[in-house]
Amino acid sequence: MTTVSEERLATIFVEVADTLVGGFDLIEFMQMLADRVAGLVTNATVGLLLADERGRLQFMAASDETTTLLELLQLQWRDGPCLDAFRGAEPVVNADLSTASARWPRFAPYAAAAGFRSVHAFPLRLRNEVIGAMGVFGTGRANFDDADVQIVQALADVAAIGLLQERAIRHGEVLTEQLQGALNNRIIVEQAKGAVAQAHNVSVDAAFELIRAHARRTHRRLSDVALRVVTDMTSLPDVTGD
Repeated sequence: MTTVSEERLATIFVEVADTLVGGFDLIEFMQMLADRVAGLVTNATVGLLLADERGRLQFMAASDETTTLLELLQLQWRDGPCLDAFRGAEPVVNADLSTASARWPRFAPYAAAAGFRSVHAFPLRLRNEVIGAMGVFGTGRANFDDADVQIVQALADVAAIGLLQERAIRHGEVLTEQLQGALNNRIIVEQAKGAVAQAHNVSVDAAFELIRAHARRTHRRLSDVALRVVTDMTSLPDVTGD
C-alpha cells in the first residue's frame, strides 16, 4: 500500500460516514467505497460482494469492469478469496496468485492470466455478523503489513456498521430485505450501463461514470436514473453533458 497521510485517511472515513446519512443510496455508497479503497492501494482494483436474504454472496460494486468479472467468476465457481473471507470472517492477505492454484484452482489461474499478481480479501463484519466481503486485486506483488490490513479492515467494518445502522434506524426491517432490494437495483444499473455504452459507443466503465455524473447533477439516486435509462431510452445522459 502507498503511504497514506492521516489527513487523507480521516477524509475518507468522514466521507464514508457522511454518505450514510441523508438520502442514503446503497449502490452509490458501495461504489464510493470500492473507489476510495482502490485509491489507497498502488496498482490495485477493488470489488464488493453482499449477502442476499439466503446468505449467498452477490456482486454489488467494483472499481472497474475487469474486477466486476473477477467477482462474478468467484461467485460462479464458488472459488476465491472473497468467499474465504466471508465464510471465515477473517481477512485473506498477501496471497500470491502465481502460487495459489491449489487454494483456488479456478480463480487463481484466471486472475493471474488477467494480469493480477496478488489479492487480499476482507469481510464486511460487525462482531459475529458478516454481511459481505471486499476484494483488493493487485497487479504488483506489494504486500500489506499489519497497519495496511488494519486500515482496510477498518473501512470494511465501518461500511458494515453503517449498513446495519441504516437498517435499524431508518427502516426497522431485516438487513437482508434491504440488501435484496439493492441487489435488484444493481441488475437495473448493469442494464443501464450497457444501454449507455451502446448508444454512445463508449466503454462500460465510461458509461457508468456518465450515469453517476448524471445522478449527481440532478440530485437523484443512481438506481432511479438507471431505471429511467432502461425504461426510456430518450433519457440517456449525453456524453458531453445533459
